[in-house]
Amino acid sequence: MTFDPPLEAVTLLRRYKRFMADVVRADGSEITVHCPNTGSMKNCVLGEPQQALISDSGNPKRKYRHTLEALQVAHGHWAGVNTARPNALVEEAVRAGQIPVLDPTSGVEREVKYGDSRFDLALGERADPHTFIEVKNVTLGPGPDDKDDGVIAFPDSVTERGQKHLQTLMAVVASGKRAVLFFCVQHSGATAARPADEIDVRYGQLLREAIEKGVEVLAWKVALSAEGFELEKPLPIAL
Repeated sequence: MTFDPPLEAVTLLRRYKRFMADVVRADGSEITVHCPNTGSMKNCVLGEPQQALISDSGNPKRKYRHTLEALQVAHGHWAGVNTARPNALVEEAVRAGQIPVLDPTSGVEREVKYGDSRFDLALGERADPHTFIEVKNVTLGPGPDDKDDGVIAFPDSVTERGQKHLQTLMAVVASGKRAVLFFCVQHSGATAARPADEIDVRYGQLLREAIEKGVEVLAWKVALSAEGFELEKPLPIAL
């Protein structure tokens, strides 16, 4: 995923009303940008001015023309906070054949229904996929006072929607099809991924149950820069 123009370096002042953030540009001017993240952004927004990257939609008619893309977090690392990016990043990597266990030759589809759920990606024909893939943006790293252990967690707040996705992924496996949970780890300090049991104990329980029942869990680290984001390498899952 290449950014043209490259992302702009700014300073984040505050995030508020969930979807808005105020930033200061290099020339000292202050603007409000869109913050496309419904989560708590725990340990991403640090409550004080911090370095950030924003993209420019190029659309002057948009209410908030710019979008918050990444933040410099604790221990000098960067985290990608735009939750619209992971699906595109994973799709791009799958189509390019970058992820050996996800073969794109039978077809790659986005936003595919299964029962009353909708999965981010699927492999095979749209009318009858053989593999369903749910993508999660993983950014919960250590805070400023925590040890920098490189283990990045999901979720950053209780997620009933995420719990339902795990249950549906188990139903996919029970039906004889393949189910994959893909942790897209947008954190430059990542060395592993894990469930955030301390935040959503039920999610952690369901994740372990899902693995036992045949749901595959993959985690890949994203390389973040002002010029572009891309999946860089697989990570171990720490259970």
